[in-house]
Amino acid sequence: MEKNTKQLSFSCHTVAKRKLKNEFFTQMNNLIDWSLVEKEIRLHYNKGFSATGRASYSGLLLFKMSLLQTWYGLSDYEVEERINDSLSFMLFVGLTLEDAVPDNTVLSRFRTELTKKDAYEKLLININNQLEAKGILLKKGAIVDASITDTQRKPRGKKTYKMVEDRNEEEDVPTVEPKFKLEVDVKSHVDTEAAWVKKGGNLRYGFKKHTLTDEQGLVRAIITTPANESDMVHLADVVEKAKLEKGSRVRADKGYSSKANRDFLKENKLKDGIMHKAVKNKPLTNHQQRFNKIVSTVRYQVERTFGSIRMWFKSDTARYVGQSKTHTQHLMEGMAYNLYRSPGILVCNSKLIAS
Repeated sequence: MEKNTKQLSFSCHTVAKRKLKNEFFTQMNNLIDWSLVEKEIRLHYNKGFSATGRASYSGLLLFKMSLLQTWYGLSDYEVEERINDSLSFMLFVGLTLEDAVPDNTVLSRFRTELTKKDAYEKLLININNQLEAKGILLKKGAIVDASITDTQRKPRGKKTYKMVEDRNEEEDVPTVEPKFKLEVDVKSHVDTEAAWVKKGGNLRYGFKKHTLTDEQGLVRAIITTPANESDMVHLADVVEKAKLEKGSRVRADKGYSSKANRDFLKENKLKDGIMHKAVKNKPLTNHQQRFNKIVSTVRYQVERTFGSIRMWFKSDTARYVGQSKTHTQHLMEGMAYNLYRSPGILVCNSKLIAS
């Protein structure tokens, strides 16, 4: 039996070397020191023994499963099935043909445990620190923007629900009282932590992802709120979370233009890159128009980030129920996006150095 096991392991290695086109996974393994990631995970998820006395699956294996799930837009059940069917997936997470793949319920419990302990925030920092050390993530310069993640668990029927209109650009402060009311009915399937918002004339129900990226669009910090919360009031929160270097320029569209935000940047020795907003009887000066045009040439990167995450990872709706788990989804998407783009950025950087 031992001889057959050894032959199977050798066969696994041979087939992988000869047939698999796993260049991307190889790039990931060369890019990231997974032992540092595993060390962070162990602070929040202790590998022990199950009730049957069998050793539990390592946190790193389950985290890599979560990355595969995000990159390929898979459910918990689907990623379990894909690992069973795909040798490249199996090798990436650290399993062999002899090993059992974790059940989808194990992955779900792992995510719940790490969400409760805010571990995904620390994992984003861990991975970003490694990317920064390799010159991939930029230290200076930041872009702030927000996007809406819809949830399919929306209310229907009759009951008064609060709803606000997103980005009221004619005012210098966010809307306090709701401008709209909608009659809905709260049922058991409804995600009550989400909220209604009117965006571009359309009603949306879900959460808002407030994101800070570097000037290439790589994700540095994320805050998740109900969809009806104003972008304007969360600029300081997401900037503080990113821990930017003094002197960094923070770029944002005119929806963030307020005296409070400009004062915050000044007090924290950060350069003001917020686009100017015209108000009634006070049009923009030529200087302000030129400034806005300059900011827009860089600010589009964060919009590309949002669009790429939706397109590449099939991520246009909330996968889970509740704000905390949707925040976990946002953080996993941020990590997956940064890793996905990193090999290309390394190639570009090497070409620039060579030239």
